[in-house]
Amino acid sequence: MSSTVPGSPVNPSKGNMKKTDGTARPEIEVRGLHKSFGDNQVLRGIDLEIAPGEVVCVIGPSGSGKSTLLRCVNLLETPTAGQVFVGGSEVTHPDVDIDAVRRRIGMVFQQFNLFPHLSVTENLTLPQRRVLGRDKAQAAQIAAENLQRVGLSDKAGAYPSSLSGGQQQRVAIARALAMGPEVMLFDEPTSALDPELVGDVLAVMRMLADDGMTMMVVTHEMTFAREVADRVVFMDGGVIVEQGTPDQVIGNPQHDRTRHFLSRVLDPAAADVEEGKQG
Repeated sequence: MSSTVPGSPVNPSKGNMKKTDGTARPEIEVRGLHKSFGDNQVLRGIDLEIAPGEVVCVIGPSGSGKSTLLRCVNLLETPTAGQVFVGGSEVTHPDVDIDAVRRRIGMVFQQFNLFPHLSVTENLTLPQRRVLGRDKAQAAQIAAENLQRVGLSDKAGAYPSSLSGGQQQRVAIARALAMGPEVMLFDEPTSALDPELVGDVLAVMRMLADDGMTMMVVTHEMTFAREVADRVVFMDGGVIVEQGTPDQVIGNPQHDRTRHFLSRVLDPAAADVEEGKQG
């Protein structure tokens, strides 16, 4: 069987950061995005483009607006101001068919959100049949293909309660892929997992990146960001502080806020000792 996920683009080279230079339409485009919750301004004018096949990792401290930005892309959060485009369609337009746009977007959350009373296969086939109108046989075939992709063919008849957290997250990824998305959004997909289970999930995400899937990943996994991302975006205080290749942002950050964040993430024990001295 082909290694390409149904609906995914052809694998481009991961050697250089991809850029939208006007010759190709961005797959995701965010213009002047603001989001407030009451008096709390979480996003303060975000501008961002993601090219087809590009993997962008969004990093930053808690409360920086990373997950809110991600959720605004498929309108799980309604922006206060600004525009979001996915595949050329304006998600934020008042007359948009948001269900049609969301069919092009797969999203994987921190929690797995599987139906506990359904088997793994049923968790994958139900959305296909209800949302895409696929018949039972077609949905089952696509479910089997994507379970194989994430290395869980032997769990097709299992129920979520019998799976580890890492296996449940891989099922959640397979469920999103079964819908044939053009874009995958990941909101800290390993943060709820025990450390020994993280690697299998990241391996699946790495495979998708190698296959050329457009991916926007909110993550605290710096090794993944360094090795897999085409571009790293550092956010703090609701703005993009800096962005560039992993070598630029993680290897040689230009802003004090970025350097401080990375020092805490990459060597938390040292950061704690330093804070203790200052205290």
